[in-house]
Amino acid sequence: MTESPLTGTWRLISWHNRTADGETVYPLGPDAVGLVTYTGDGHMMVHIARADRPRYATEDMAGGSAEEDVAAMKSMIAYAGRYEFRGDHVLHHVTLSSFPNWVGSSQKRHVRFDGDRLVLSTDPITHQGREITAELVWERLPAA
Repeated sequence: MTESPLTGTWRLISWHNRTADGETVYPLGPDAVGLVTYTGDGHMMVHIARADRPRYATEDMAGGSAEEDVAAMKSMIAYAGRYEFRGDHVLHHVTLSSFPNWVGSSQKRHVRFDGDRLVLSTDPITHQGREITAELVWERLPAA
């Protein structure tokens, strides 16, 4: 695979959604945290979470209450798969996802570079029952 300008790991700077009527919404809070990684061999993975995610009362990963499980699910999104960089957009071919409906889908993200930042945005999609356009700003992390 040809090296892509996406290759590397990027830290989330901001994620906001804009509704059709112009309202700005921060689905996981204005201080959400996240990482997206694009590998040279065509794989990608992304994890985004609320900065203030509530902790479980127990250290047993399978020991949470139904309420804790719902809070955990609603405070994070993660998915992984292969990707295709096509210049002005990238296709994420999802094989694993915290949102099961995305498995087997291709998620299109528009790509824009702004200095050392990567801006990914969506076409209009449904999120929390509203039509929105999402914009995520990422900053490249230095190689380890």
